[in-house]
Amino acid sequence: MRQLGETRGLMTPSSSGDRRREADLEVRWSALSLQKLLRERLCNCEVIIVSNREPYIHNKSNDSAIQLQVPASGMVAALEPVMRACGGKWIAHGSGTADRDTVDAHDRINVPPSHPQYTLRRIWLSEEEEEGYYYGFANEGLWPVCHVAFMRPTFRRSDWQSYVAVNSRFANAVVEETTCEDPFVLVQDYHLSLLPQMLRERLPAATILTFWHIPWPNSETFGVCPWRREVIHGLLGSSILGFQTQLHCNNFLDTVDRFVESRIDRERASVVMIGRQTMVRPYPISIEWPPSALATQASVPECRAAVRQRFELASHVKIAVGIERLDYTKGVLERMKAVDSLMTQRPSWKGRFVLLQAAAPTRSRLAAYHKLQQDAAHLAEEINARHGDGAYKPIILIPRHLGPSEVFELFRAADVCIVSSLHDGMNLVAKEFVAARDDNQGVLILSAFAGAACELTETLLINPYDMDAIGCAIEKAFLMPADEQRRRMVLMRDIVRRYNVYRWAGQILLDATSMKNRLVSEPSLAVDDSVGAGPSDLPVALTR
Repeated sequence: MRQLGETRGLMTPSSSGDRRREADLEVRWSALSLQKLLRERLCNCEVIIVSNREPYIHNKSNDSAIQLQVPASGMVAALEPVMRACGGKWIAHGSGTADRDTVDAHDRINVPPSHPQYTLRRIWLSEEEEEGYYYGFANEGLWPVCHVAFMRPTFRRSDWQSYVAVNSRFANAVVEETTCEDPFVLVQDYHLSLLPQMLRERLPAATILTFWHIPWPNSETFGVCPWRREVIHGLLGSSILGFQTQLHCNNFLDTVDRFVESRIDRERASVVMIGRQTMVRPYPISIEWPPSALATQASVPECRAAVRQRFELASHVKIAVGIERLDYTKGVLERMKAVDSLMTQRPSWKGRFVLLQAAAPTRSRLAAYHKLQQDAAHLAEEINARHGDGAYKPIILIPRHLGPSEVFELFRAADVCIVSSLHDGMNLVAKEFVAARDDNQGVLILSAFAGAACELTETLLINPYDMDAIGCAIEKAFLMPADEQRRRMVLMRDIVRRYNVYRWAGQILLDATSMKNRLVSEPSLAVDDSVGAGPSDLPVALTR
């Protein structure tokens, strides 16, 4: 058995079996191939994405000018390129202070602003609704339960009532925005678990594709949710329910088996409830290839020089980076403690490396997150006081949101990227770091409890709860020869290139189309495991 901190031999991600792997060898997934798929296989069907988070936020600055922000969200990073390729509509909560000032009379705005390719429809929530639906049930209840982060969840009946009401408002908005009886609706994440069944009741002919971005825990853990049956019933309104990994699919089927009356076919990974079938499938999400943020980047040496100058780093100082929202599931404090451990056990590293930790504040209205922000700042100060010397600080905390160009500049400047999530559905930071390194250099240190560990097989794998081991991995990464870095990075870049977000969207849409066509032609039959993008299912234009 391979030990944590070691690496594995290269394996192709097994998201849906050997037949799909063979198909992927023939398809070069891109925005163009996804557009061809929509045109040739899906007959230019109407595509609607529904999520809590919006892809573009408009805020007022201190001088009342309107500023555009792309949120720090893995979900947005993955889906926005898909919508640029597909067109259609994205329905989301309008959370920006200037969002109302930028929409039309129907609460719509065409995006991206510089080159509009799809429509964003904003939903307005009162402060009370946002408190109960978003901060309450979604993030004080479902989030800690699903991440098994040893943070006690909080469930309040008033929060649940807000959650139900807001999900219903999103359902009404989908009905208002659709122009046909059978749209493809892509429901995103744990904020909207009731939406699939609500849509099934309002749009019975719709193809509902729900993707759960975060982990799904075992049935015993999920059983602490007082409204577990209602959440499961809501999700089973989906035509296809997707998770990041096969383990999460298995956990969901176990949860269904334990808490609701249904017929489960484990061989075909399907659930039949109230006469309707839901396919349960793993779809590891990814990023666009090539990343749009890479197009405007300077060379790696230029990025490195710029970052060194900005943070006043000497030329001999090695750079490790960590980039995420400041969430207790991301292992930011553990990462800092690993730096402390390394410098305590190997004092020779003092003055020779820094951790640039970008941590965008998030959910600051919740006590746990507000405390985490304070704890991170205090811990960085303590470690810097213990191991710093004059102007040298081993940890440089950047407590603000970074735009895509800033993130990619840091990736290109870094010797090492550390992703130490305590639990993560996927973690796209890991894939973005790999995509940023077109010089085939740099080392990725990755948590074994992130979904990305199933695909990025040439990382230094760590247990994020073992600070000493993380410190050893950091040292090993800094000492890794350039040839070894190149070998690993080439293999990982090939994985991210081939298994990009266009493939992710294409596979889901192909599976949904096959399922829909089969039910139309043979409505009395259950969908079997032949549904999917096998070689014979692919449009000719996609195999060239």
